[in-house]
Amino acid sequence: MTYLDYQATTPLAPEALDAMLPWLRDQHANPHSPHRAGRAAKAAVEVARAQVAALMPPGGRVVFTSGATEALNWAIKGGTGAIVTQATEHAAVLDTVAASGRASVVVPVDRDGRVDPSIVAAAVRESDARLVAVMLVNNEIGTIQPIAEIAAAVRPSGALLLCDAVQGYGRVAIPEGCDMVAISAHKIHGPKGIGALWIREGVAPAPLLHGGDQEGGRSGTLSPALCAGFGAAARLAATRMAQDATHVAHLFAAARARLAGWTVNGAEDRRWPGNLSVRRDGLDVARLMSDVRDVAFSAGSACASGSGRTSHVLRAIGLSDVEARTTIRIGVGRYTTQTELLVALDRLVAAVDAQKVAA
Repeated sequence: MTYLDYQATTPLAPEALDAMLPWLRDQHANPHSPHRAGRAAKAAVEVARAQVAALMPPGGRVVFTSGATEALNWAIKGGTGAIVTQATEHAAVLDTVAASGRASVVVPVDRDGRVDPSIVAAAVRESDARLVAVMLVNNEIGTIQPIAEIAAAVRPSGALLLCDAVQGYGRVAIPEGCDMVAISAHKIHGPKGIGALWIREGVAPAPLLHGGDQEGGRSGTLSPALCAGFGAAARLAATRMAQDATHVAHLFAAARARLAGWTVNGAEDRRWPGNLSVRRDGLDVARLMSDVRDVAFSAGSACASGSGRTSHVLRAIGLSDVEARTTIRIGVGRYTTQTELLVALDRLVAAVDAQKVAA
């Protein structure tokens, strides 16, 4: 199996697994217990917290959660007042905003999938919004949003800025100016089941979970193994960020050359190059997945797979339903080799060409 779905999840780094194993095999203490074994577990959690925080701006704290979905729910539901967000946000933001029952404004994006900071600022002023939610890197099309510019534009209003940085953390620098940042371990070669909300000093969202307040605003017993795996993955990402970025940029260029005649969705330049969302006229994506079963790629966001609906992200950048249904997403990363990528793409292209002949 050739794995080309890095936006859905990433392979677990060997270093993360090694950090987790002692806590899974030998050390089972509760990190919130006062005895020596509990204090040792607590120390491991705090080491991991510092490793995760090292990739964040200064002046805030990392609170571990069960994942980015919980972090985003907490950040949104823990506030008051109107909310401004944008049309290509992840469902974890858009659905939570809708479920909050608060007034909200969803601003449009351009053909590249980028939002205009001045439009965001105007929406904040007109709605007297108290929260702005804009993601850093889009999970479906890879577009990078101008977070620093948005932060500067909305700062005079006093609204808080929440950034879903799940696809950007560990890959690109987290911009200054955010008040809350949601991240996930399994998108940076860490374990599933753990994420975090970075909260700027002075910001205090109301608790989403109650029953112990172990994390200072977030209740629940932490897993030292998951925390250790997250921390090790973050430490590795910090040391490899430039190397990983160069690697995926080379892969992106090679893939673009091999997919001549395909159309890229989203920005060509202001994007994370590990994400390649492309479409081709007449493509039957379901048939392609059936014909090339040993290549793992996506027909869009993994979170919406099987829903039967076309992607809200692709609709937001102006694609028709027909264009959206002829789109596939190729995701590459640290452990993808150029050889396996090109072999897999050749198989995909051959299968698509065979569709056209059969038609």
